[in-house]
Amino acid sequence: MLAQFKIAKDASRLLALVEDAKRDETLLAVADAIKENETAILEANKLDLEKMDSANPLYDRLQLTPKRLDDIASDMRHVAELPSPLGRTLAEKTLPNGLHLRKVAVPFGVIGMVFEARPNVAFDVFSLCFKSGNACVLKGGRDAEESNKAIVALIQQVLTAQGIDTGVVQLLPATHEATAEMLGAVGYIDVCIPRGGRRLIDFVRDNAKVPVIETGAGVVHAYMDQSADLDMAMRIINNAKTRRVSVCNALDCLIIHKERLADLPTLGMILLPSNVKIFADPGAYGFLNKSYPPHLLEQATEESFGTEFMDYAMSIKTVNNIDEAIDHIARFGSGHSECIITNDKASAAKFEKEVDAACVYVNAPTSFTDGAQFGLGAEIGISTQKLGPRGPMALEEITTYKWLIEGNGQIRS
Repeated sequence: MLAQFKIAKDASRLLALVEDAKRDETLLAVADAIKENETAILEANKLDLEKMDSANPLYDRLQLTPKRLDDIASDMRHVAELPSPLGRTLAEKTLPNGLHLRKVAVPFGVIGMVFEARPNVAFDVFSLCFKSGNACVLKGGRDAEESNKAIVALIQQVLTAQGIDTGVVQLLPATHEATAEMLGAVGYIDVCIPRGGRRLIDFVRDNAKVPVIETGAGVVHAYMDQSADLDMAMRIINNAKTRRVSVCNALDCLIIHKERLADLPTLGMILLPSNVKIFADPGAYGFLNKSYPPHLLEQATEESFGTEFMDYAMSIKTVNNIDEAIDHIARFGSGHSECIITNDKASAAKFEKEVDAACVYVNAPTSFTDGAQFGLGAEIGISTQKLGPRGPMALEEITTYKWLIEGNGQIRS
């Protein structure tokens, strides 16, 4: 695969010469082509879906539909309309010796993306990388192999029609060997971004020789405080848990103040239509075992906490106060998204200050952790690390910078 890496690296340098208007025109052309080639994309996706059990929670993440393709095209058009992140002056000053310094935003160069059964990622990554002047090398999973092939072929057809080097988007084989090759492509891949479950992210981080930005894995909590409004809590918890269970911002654990345990039967009723399985600690179990169906209720074990379920399942933890809630999040959270439901301003402020996560919510569901929802266009992933970008990564987060220094013959003594 060295040849593909070289092609992407060379193409990235040519892409830097493409005007912003031309990049936007090309993205709009790809968005139009998605609709025009909807049938072919869905046929390829159908081949992938036929290989997966429809009862698998990941089936929803793999599936493309006409509505989802319309949304993808809409996101791409939105990206095209956003201001270019390139050439921005991030800092500027003149030194006492007369040297003029500017810190200017520039592309990384080549971004390697390793992702699982999410064919929409191929479109999202291309649009963000292309707009920000980066070439991208994509490595999808076997589950979405046919979908990814069709998507990249479509993008490259549009690039050819636009007179742009197709090397700016490369698709590697859906093999473990391809992942290993990417992780070792020093000098060709400028940064690698894994997007998937904890196992994938850990493998990439532990084996990469190229720089890595960690994204994805979300062990997400919502804390129902003593002062929480019950109706609000029901809406938030249900939306965070059941909207889409296979995504990284879905709720995994409800933390509840002991004074609100009596509300659990009511909360359970809103989760029951989705057949959410609950792993309840002793305090919560005692309030649910007479109202919640036995086949959907189990007593929690230590393994019930810190688990990213990616399914219609969640745990419940009872706490005596907000400090215990924050301690539980600190122990079991992944630094992704956390939520408090409260009518107490002091509790909200304490939660915002002390919870260590990329996105911290007050009285809103974690389902909003998304680049498009944040008004950033599409996203390349949700960064859970602290060095570099954090939270939804869009255009600005996939650029770096360089210093431009202008002088007039000065020399250093």
